[in-house]
Amino acid sequence: MVKFAPEGRPFILGAVAATVAVFITLKNWITAIPFAITLFMLYFFRDPERVTPTDGGAVISPADGKILLVIEVKEEEFLKKDVRKISIFMSPLNVHVNRAPCDGEVMSVKHTPGSFKKAFLDEASLKNDNIAMVMKTKKGDILLRQVAGSIARRAVCRVRPGDTLKQGQRYGIIKFSSRVDIYLPLAAKVVVKQGDKVLAGVTVIARCDDVSPEGEGV
Repeated sequence: MVKFAPEGRPFILGAVAATVAVFITLKNWITAIPFAITLFMLYFFRDPERVTPTDGGAVISPADGKILLVIEVKEEEFLKKDVRKISIFMSPLNVHVNRAPCDGEVMSVKHTPGSFKKAFLDEASLKNDNIAMVMKTKKGDILLRQVAGSIARRAVCRVRPGDTLKQGQRYGIIKFSSRVDIYLPLAAKVVVKQGDKVLAGVTVIARCDDVSPEGEGV
């Protein structure tokens, strides 16, 4: 049975209602327009089951999409240290449900209002409307940032501080095109590169086999 993200219900039901209303009122080919929108909403908000690898040292992709960049940066706001940043761009055709990259406890969730620049731009990472979530894991603290794009106007984080997440567990969604940035300990070994396509809850994007809880290599 096909599963849909609950955040999509207003969009799906609205599109269905519009289709019925146009059909009853006009009874012509114009009905195809809201019907096509209904099909797109069903496709966009699909939430397929995924089989997550059982590998404690692996960091799993939190989003479907394409790797925009893999860089080393100084994360000043939350982690306050040098980290590895991996950015994933989600097009409107990707599944937009986000999943936990590893087991851990949610330490903080912060929504920062901002602009709605195109999500693939470097500046969008910090200037766009976003939700930042910090997870405490056995391999150190990890930061996940859900970034809204030029079409997406809202990211949804379903968890709160104190919640625990299992690797591959759904924790949120971003509506329409957007991106997710993940900040890992500097000692993490990234195994993806720019341009690679990844699946949330499935694709291994990094390994932390030799990373301590402080985020340092051991």
